[in-house]
Amino acid sequence: MIEGWGHPNVTAVNSATFEVTREDYRTRRGDCIVAVNATKGAADLSEGFRRIAAREDTKITVILEVEDWKEVINGWGNPLLTFTHPTDLVARKSNFTCNRTLMIKSDKVAKDFRRELIELLRNPKQKTKITLIAESSK
Repeated sequence: MIEGWGHPNVTAVNSATFEVTREDYRTRRGDCIVAVNATKGAADLSEGFRRIAAREDTKITVILEVEDWKEVINGWGNPLLTFTHPTDLVARKSNFTCNRTLMIKSDKVAKDFRRELIELLRNPKQKTKITLIAESSK
């Protein structure tokens, strides 16, 4: 499990990605960021998670919970995922991978999140719980 916090500049209007970051500040230009001050970046994920997620047949689920609101996002693993970025976790709608990528072919991105949940995440005192699940079909 990962914990993150809200920020007044959360807009969550990006149509290609959503991001959770360990960094404590963001500008309005970071329109994909939904949580800051996270307890983990890509490089901090467990070896077991990274091993399973680096397979094409792996379904990755992200569950983001804020108070009574929940977003469940599904995507896919890929052998090109390296999980080496120290601060960021990025879910992508596309097939693009880099050291920040958590999953590809995401069925939701920042603009798809419920606006009630995003409104809560504009409060810097708002904690969010982020659960990552990687399930291989083999």
